[in-house]
Amino acid sequence: MYTHPKLTAFTDTLEALFHEVDEVLEEKWGACFSLHPNRPQRGETGNPEADGLFEVAPDFTTGIGSNQGRGYLVSFRVATLEPVQPVLFEAFMEETARLIREKLPRFFPGRRLEVVRDGKRFKIIGDFSLGAV
Repeated sequence: MYTHPKLTAFTDTLEALFHEVDEVLEEKWGACFSLHPNRPQRGETGNPEADGLFEVAPDFTTGIGSNQGRGYLVSFRVATLEPVQPVLFEAFMEETARLIREKLPRFFPGRRLEVVRDGKRFKIIGDFSLGAV
């Protein structure tokens, strides 16, 4: 299957941004809950989405049924068996959205992207164009 090189570059940059956000969250909050017994410790895998307390990942959606349209949902999970109070989970999601907002201009200079609320989740919307061919 062929994937456009500019799409691959965009996706790689987006994943790097999310990995940096994951690193900040792990550093600040990674010890506040015990890790799920089946989850590798932070840094044990090559992908921060697969280890440590937090899983932060972008998931593209075409936006069908959304007022915000297409974009990248901010997928967020706390990998623990302990109960996470809804207010704390919301605070984690808010901080994640804030960090992404702060980092977007550095990772995607000159591109109009923003983080908005879309239902119960956050979404990155804006200019996903690949430019001229």
